Amino acid sequence: MAAITASMVKELRTSTGAGMMDCKKALTEADGDMAKAVDILREKGLSQAAKKAGRIAAEGAVVSYVSEDGKVGVIVEVNCETDFVGHNESFQALAKSIAKQIAEAAPADVEALLASEMEGKTVKDLVTEAIAKIGENISVRRFERFESAEGQVYSYIHGGGKIGVLVDMKGGDAELGKDVAMQVAAAIPSYLDRSQVPAAELEHEKEVLSEQARNEGKPEKIIEKMVIGRINKYYKEVCLLDQEFIKDGDLTIAKLLKSKGAEVARFARFQLGEGIEKKQENFAEEIQKQING
Repeated sequence: MAAITASMVKELRTSTGAGMMDCKKALTEADGDMAKAVDILREKGLSQAAKKAGRIAAEGAVVSYVSEDGKVGVIVEVNCETDFVGHNESFQALAKSIAKQIAEAAPADVEALLASEMEGKTVKDLVTEAIAKIGENISVRRFERFESAEGQVYSYIHGGGKIGVLVDMKGGDAELGKDVAMQVAAAIPSYLDRSQVPAAELEHEKEVLSEQARNEGKPEKIIEKMVIGRINKYYKEVCLLDQEFIKDGDLTIAKLLKSKGAEVARFARFQLGEGIEKKQENFAEEIQKQING
């Protein structure tokens, strides 16, 4: 039986994040073999992670990574269960390393990302180890990766990871790139320009606006003109290039870009937890149960 020293326990604890006694037991079971002890702890971590996998993970962070040459940019949403863990240094470091991995490995989707190798392990294994260490369910929900053909990729993170934006822009400069990314974060456009609005969506909007005008008692002969005016207003809400610049209402984004000799090729916007149904806690009911219990 190999002697288990304090330095061995410390080394294993540092590398895995597991508890001191768990590390000592794993080393004893592995007869001092560090790699085997790591596997033993990972197996136990898998068991712990499985129990946490069903928990709703709607907090976390949207993080970004842009390559030094500005040609490749990534935003990724990594979820956990609580806002507290979302600001945890270990969680943030994991999310940022995943963003860099996406930029470098260019996985096709989340499944391919989780199967890719990072730091000698798969991303899935690293996430599982983080679950065991941090004690909450953690999941990589989605990502967007831009590789600019002719321009640069710019990113903007708002609210410590509540909103993340990527912009692929040709021409202009870093200040303009940030301004456009902030515009996307604040004004929430759905499309770059009018040509991207689906015909079915536009037709539906026209029908709704026509009915609104009829309900207002407007005569049919002027409804069509009214709808055209309101559709232009609709474009200003959903199309980036039609929007008023948040820093100068006299400029549209299209005019701003033209004045700087720039063009936006595409953009992406993630808002943390959007679309995830969060568990609603009824604390009054919970306290009453404890009193009655």
